[in-house]
Amino acid sequence: MKVFGVTGWKNAGKTTLVERLIAEFRARGLRVSTLKHAHHGFDIDHEGKDSYRHRAAGAGEVIVASGRRVAQLTELDEEMPLAALLARLGPCDIVLIEGWKRDDHPKIEVHRAENGGALIAEGDPTIRAVASDYAVTVDCPVLDLEDVAGIADFILAEV
Repeated sequence: MKVFGVTGWKNAGKTTLVERLIAEFRARGLRVSTLKHAHHGFDIDHEGKDSYRHRAAGAGEVIVASGRRVAQLTELDEEMPLAALLARLGPCDIVLIEGWKRDDHPKIEVHRAENGGALIAEGDPTIRAVASDYAVTVDCPVLDLEDVAGIADFILAEV
């Protein structure tokens, strides 16, 4: 399984880049899956919905399925390791991972001028490049944040 991460500080534009990369890879005929890390609690089903009621009643896992989509909700006592989450994915050509900045998979860091802040890439060998909207000085390639095709080419060459 080819895995590549997109990381950076909050509001750097990680999700926007991931969206654009998904579209670029799909246009090239690749099957893409994603993993998104959330540091906070989140819910994809809502009070009053049957799946919510099942979980509220104590179900450890709930699968909601239709003819077009399946969602599995699993209640956890502790966060699952990235490797365990990757193992749950079906076959694909590439997995884009958003977040998990401290894990050891290869990554590109998104860094924008308006956010400033320290570069994660400094001293982190898992960051293979920085995608930025301004000139950044770092010991890895710096890619134009708007050049999604170029970023996609870089990622594919890395994996």
